[in-house]
Order: sequence, then C-alpha cells, then structure tokens
Amino acid sequence: MGTEISRRGVLAGVVAIPWLVACSPGIDKPAGVVLEDGTFSSRFWPGRDVRWRLASPTPRGTGPGAQPLVVALHGHGGGADWPFNSVHIERHVASTGLAVATVDGGDFYWHARRSGTDTGRMVIEDLLPLMASKGMATDRIGLIGWSMGGYGALLMATKLGPTRVAGVVAASAALWQSPGDSAPGAFDDSEDFVRNDVFVARGKLRGIPVRLDCGRDDPFIAANRAFARELPDAVATFDEGAHTEGYWTAHAGAQMKWLADRLR
Repeated sequence: MGTEISRRGVLAGVVAIPWLVACSPGIDKPAGVVLEDGTFSSRFWPGRDVRWRLASPTPRGTGPGAQPLVVALHGHGGGADWPFNSVHIERHVASTGLAVATVDGGDFYWHARRSGTDTGRMVIEDLLPLMASKGMATDRIGLIGWSMGGYGALLMATKLGPTRVAGVVAASAALWQSPGDSAPGAFDDSEDFVRNDVFVARGKLRGIPVRLDCGRDDPFIAANRAFARELPDAVATFDEGAHTEGYWTAHAGAQMKWLADRLR
C-alpha cells in the first residue's frame, strides 16, 4: 500500500504527499502497448511547457479517430507521469483496447483560476485536438481521475456533457460540501468554489455513466457517499482502503474495464 496520511492533513491540504510528488525514472512497457510523450504550449497555462503522455494498444483501432481514448487526470502534486509511474494505468491498455492520455495539470484543480490558468479547458482545447491528430477518437471519450483528478473528471464531464463523455470514473474524488471545508488553494475564494461545485452541477451528469470508488478509511469518504446519494444511477464502490496509491492501483483494472464497456 502507498503511504497513508491523516484525514485532517488531506482535507486541509497541508501535508506533502510523497507518493504523488515522487516519480520513478520510467516504466516498463507492457506487451502490446505503444508509449509516446511530448510537450505543448497553451494559452490556458502561459509560460509553461506542458508535458503529455499517451499509451495506446497495438494494433490500434483502424481508420482516423477509431481508437477509443480515456483521459486520465492526476491528483495534487502529480503530473503527466503519475498515472503511469504510480497507478500503472498502462498495464490495462492492451487488455481493454483503450488508449490513455495524461497531461500535466499543476495543482489548479482542473478549473479556471484567477491567475488566468485553466487546465481543464487546456485538456479540452489543446490535449484533445492533439490526441485527435494521433488517430484517437475524441468525439466521445472516457474520463478517469484520482483525488484532485477525480473531482476534475467529474467537473469536466459536466462541461462536455453526455454527447462527448461515455463514462467517468472518480477515484477517491477530492470533494467538499461547503467552501469552508475545502483545502487551501483548491479554489480562489468561496465564489470560485460555488462556480465549480459538482454537487450543484450534478444535473449535468444526467445521461453520463458515473463510477465512484472510495475507501472507507479515506478522508473524502463522507463527501463521496453524499455525492453518490445525489446520483442514484452512479455505480458506487465504498470498500476497504484509504487515500493511497495501493488502493488506486488495485482498482485501476476494473475501472478501465468499466470504461471499455461504455466506449464500445
């Protein structure tokens, strides 16, 4: 299991998360998988060379835009490498036939910030066109995210809607039910929280299959349970585990298979 951290520390955002900030120098490429990476510049994150990674099956889907794609959003302190180096999402590419794209997102919680940075819009307007140029199907995608990225995946699904999102997986989503509970830096102020409150926007998830996974010892379990109650059609798994790399790795295969079933 990954390093366990306290409920108070996670919710307050005051604890360094070593399993998010530490990345191994590389990954072993599984059989039947092609790995690519690069950088791009974005007006939604000025002055930054934004790194992306792509793991796709061989052979890919035939024809332009035929390869089903999942966009994976990392958690606080992570980057484009994290879903590979920590959760090893690439291990589930060949078996599911899904490609997985990742991208640096900083610690901006995947929404527009007062600074002018908007990593959520960067995914939609920069990463997806880039993936389309590589033969990925971007007209209808899957979304998966962990912690901050779980929140971001839900938020992004509300913006893209059911015509573009075949399914969204939120693993240990960083959810808060009021502005005063949120971690320092997650939102600019209470108005920013309200503008990007997925509880309020839950109606926009209607028609999108949603899967919520959260460990019963996770500091976000109460908010995830509350969110599941607001989405009675969601598939919710609240089982043994905590806010750890080990929990996420153990669930990644089932989550990718669930997305594959919805992207077929």
